[in-house]
Amino acid sequence: MSGMSQRVAGFGTTIFADVNALAVKHGAVNLGQGAPDFDGPPEVLAAAVTAVNSALNQYAPGIGMASVRQAIAQHAQRFYNQQLNPDTDVLVTSGATEAMFAAILGLTDPGDEVIVFEPVYDTYVPNLVMAGVTPHYVALRGETWSFDPDELAKAFNSRTKAIIINTPHNPTGRVFSRDELSSIAQLCQKHNVVAITDEVYEHIVYDDASHVRLATLAGMAERTLTISSLGKTFSVTGWKIGWAMGPAALVQAVNQAHQFITYAVAAPLQAAAATALNLPFGYFENLQSSYQARRDRMLQVLRNAGFTVFKPQGSYFVMIDWRGVAPGHVRDDMQFARWLIEEIGVACIPASPFYQESDKYLGKYFARFAVCKKDETLDAAAQRFAKLGKM
Repeated sequence: MSGMSQRVAGFGTTIFADVNALAVKHGAVNLGQGAPDFDGPPEVLAAAVTAVNSALNQYAPGIGMASVRQAIAQHAQRFYNQQLNPDTDVLVTSGATEAMFAAILGLTDPGDEVIVFEPVYDTYVPNLVMAGVTPHYVALRGETWSFDPDELAKAFNSRTKAIIINTPHNPTGRVFSRDELSSIAQLCQKHNVVAITDEVYEHIVYDDASHVRLATLAGMAERTLTISSLGKTFSVTGWKIGWAMGPAALVQAVNQAHQFITYAVAAPLQAAAATALNLPFGYFENLQSSYQARRDRMLQVLRNAGFTVFKPQGSYFVMIDWRGVAPGHVRDDMQFARWLIEEIGVACIPASPFYQESDKYLGKYFARFAVCKKDETLDAAAQRFAKLGKM
């Protein structure tokens, strides 16, 4: 046996697996992985049970159940005035993660380049590498996590096939403004590049921030593939129900890959997705306000603990600079995360894994905390952080 392929040999385990294991070992309050520790809406859970008991347990159509694709299209119409044909413009996938990988496989060829913003969610780059595609990095910098328009413009070249935009952004919580998205749109049109957007936190925005869908900007409907999912909005991350939306040609290309990765997605959970997406506006308003309260609580807890806090505009996450808190022997974010788990009893995600090897220094002093937790979990974290003032 020759063992592991070169394609995957360099990946190692994800930082999430490492942190989760360490948190369990030390009994830490886990504010690391972006998974709620509370359940989704009862009517959505009940819809899944009903579906299981209604003999909806065999293969769904590869592109997704008609009722679900209809619900996804209606959601796009309801919130963004986006017109989609559910028969041709919507594909149901095994979470947004599979949608992204299928998009990369379906829309790029080996030797192409794809632009990504870093810090970058940790699955995109391994997806690109496995597809033989070269990632071209553009950094988000400063307290507002902004990109340099000139740096972005220079990233486009004759080999650029696509750009991946994640907004609201994981891990920084940045929500790209309409002006920023317009500048990206102009570059995509100038260079004939496809935009792939990851919008899984679309309904979790704070203060006066608003989520703008790139596909709705002038000239972008025909060249944007929009990805989202059920997991974050409805607190069912374990269901892995996602979707890709866009012009029929792009969606067909993604399905060409999807049909040979998972083929079809869990039928009863798809059926429940239709119930979720059709919930009244009040559900989405309550979601936003409840997450606003969690974020505000977390900001206060982290500031009281002495961290420099970057106020997020959206997503499940808060980024901090830990240098004013950790003892002198802690030299980087990986050591900080381990120290925080072992000595304080709280788990976070260090930031450097969200950067390419040559840029890991950019994340050296940062860490990410998740706010998608019950009040009791946040209370427990606050009590443990209180130790920091006594050390």
